[in-house]
Amino acid sequence: MNATLSGFAAIGMWAMLALFTAASGSVPPFQLLAMTFLVGGGVGLAGWVIKPPRRGSLALPPVVWLVGIGGLFGYHFFYYTALRNAPVAEAGLIAYLWPLLIVLFSSLLPGERLRWYHLIGALAGFAGAALLITGRSSMAGTGNWLGYASAMACALIWSGYSVISRLFKTAPTDAVTVYCLATALLSALCHLAFETTVWPANLLEWLAVLALGLMPVGLAFYLWDHAVKHGPIQLIGSAAYAAPVLSTMVLVATGFAEPGWRLVAAAILVTAGAIVASGRFLPSQTAGVPE
Repeated sequence: MNATLSGFAAIGMWAMLALFTAASGSVPPFQLLAMTFLVGGGVGLAGWVIKPPRRGSLALPPVVWLVGIGGLFGYHFFYYTALRNAPVAEAGLIAYLWPLLIVLFSSLLPGERLRWYHLIGALAGFAGAALLITGRSSMAGTGNWLGYASAMACALIWSGYSVISRLFKTAPTDAVTVYCLATALLSALCHLAFETTVWPANLLEWLAVLALGLMPVGLAFYLWDHAVKHGPIQLIGSAAYAAPVLSTMVLVATGFAEPGWRLVAAAILVTAGAIVASGRFLPSQTAGVPE
């Protein structure tokens, strides 16, 4: 698949995360991660049956495994730590600095340049996401610095994972299967240490867990790996701000949230930001062509 479209598809799947999570019932966070990443790893294993990895293709340097497993598990570990120790709106806003950080950090990559329209587009997207996230719940209240630090760790870990992955273009996307299975195992250990087991209460909740594992916590990570390794990373990073907007639209459409002016304004800002970040309004010599 085209790398740019892969990135957009991953973002679209992440927009379903809130809906499926809400529909999964009262399953504790780390238990839910263990279950869904196990399904996500199963997606990769099914792919191996259809097209087995090339012999020796997964004999990768330890740093690749550290970045991959650390990226997937580390982000989610600190995300839930942040939500437990800081106001949800504030933690969510800090954690969602990662697309902006991808745009900024990408300038450090070989052959990449940070242009003014990349930065303006990312900032517009962040403004749209901030408008939406801060409108979901009150920003009032006292937060815990552990929560804020954990939220910042989320942003740094996921942006770092996304940008550093570009340095490992030769590492096959098949490796994401191992990332998912390792994340499932580590999440299960956290669940056993910190939580009480609660299983989905009915078929609908089980289907929601399955859908989570198949798409936003499964296939999306395989698509994202391909996108950040081979696509226009600044554009993809800026476009990631569409996820909270699309997520809210899905929640509104399914009756889990109410429509409002913030959603419209956020959609305009994020769309405008993605257009600006693409550079399509500039002469073709300046903008560059997505892969």
